[in-house]
Amino acid sequence: MKPISKDWKEDISPDEETRFAEYVKAFQKIQKVNSSKFGKGRTLHRKQILGLQGKFEVLSNIPDHAKQGLFASPGTKDVWIRLSSGSMKLQPDTTGDIRGFALKILGVNGKSALGNGNTSAQDFLLINLEAFSSPKSEEFVGVVTAAAKGGGPLLKYLFSTYGFFGAFARIKKVSKSFNKPFSGFATEPFYSAAPISFGPYAVRVRLLPPSGVTPSKDASKDWANDMKSKLSKGTLVYSFQVQFFTDEKTTPIEDASVNWAESEAPYVTIATLSIPTQDFGSEPGLSLQKKIEDTIFDPWEALLEHRPLGDVMRARKHVYLASQKGRGAV
Repeated sequence: MKPISKDWKEDISPDEETRFAEYVKAFQKIQKVNSSKFGKGRTLHRKQILGLQGKFEVLSNIPDHAKQGLFASPGTKDVWIRLSSGSMKLQPDTTGDIRGFALKILGVNGKSALGNGNTSAQDFLLINLEAFSSPKSEEFVGVVTAAAKGGGPLLKYLFSTYGFFGAFARIKKVSKSFNKPFSGFATEPFYSAAPISFGPYAVRVRLLPPSGVTPSKDASKDWANDMKSKLSKGTLVYSFQVQFFTDEKTTPIEDASVNWAESEAPYVTIATLSIPTQDFGSEPGLSLQKKIEDTIFDPWEALLEHRPLGDVMRARKHVYLASQKGRGAV
């Protein structure tokens, strides 16, 4: 195990703003095409599996260096949760996909990571992958925009970009991400996959599922129903954890494809997420589903102390805003 360090830094290239503007145009086209087919919605993570509400409790017995921003003092806040499938399209739950577990912690008050005044919420956008399949945003956007055009254009892009052997390696890596075994939202861990600042430190986030909950055999037929079934038996309590930056080699800031080794940067539990039994069929329950679908979940909807870090996160600031505008959320 290595000691934690404050000596992290971002490496911002001079052409970033130009590149990010091109990403926005590409994602706007994808969103427009898919919204014409499926109705107004997000560019990615279009399908909402389920909207939930719960409580987020910052624990009192956490290390002093973890007492930053939202976690500076113990307490409990309301939280909205959006469970989703990562695809640009609406597809059956049985189709392999990246799964999302997004948190919006309410009742926050502090300077915004966007530098536009104060924020009243802290979002954490988590997926069921420990790291992204691409080290930088350019590769990720290239794959997504090619895939949006179909299998043929995607293969053409991969072979022209990575060469014969490189393309096969890339296909294997992307396929592994989308086809990773997934047992359900109450039985799998979720990750930020990229770092955020944590006061003077940098961390990645992990959400561990409740202990003692077992996967259901037919869960993949209907992820929402699986979650409802588990909640009908009682409150689900997740562990919210962070792992701290140690050095650039072990815990890189700019390469989002590197999974920070837990042996060198162990996770520390600093909060719990409690999701109680909910009445999904009631008027308030149905209303909550729409509110969560309509609202914004954005890694940059954050306190300044928890500013997203690295090329992938900086690119997300631009494309998420464009997606929000494209569906009329802002």
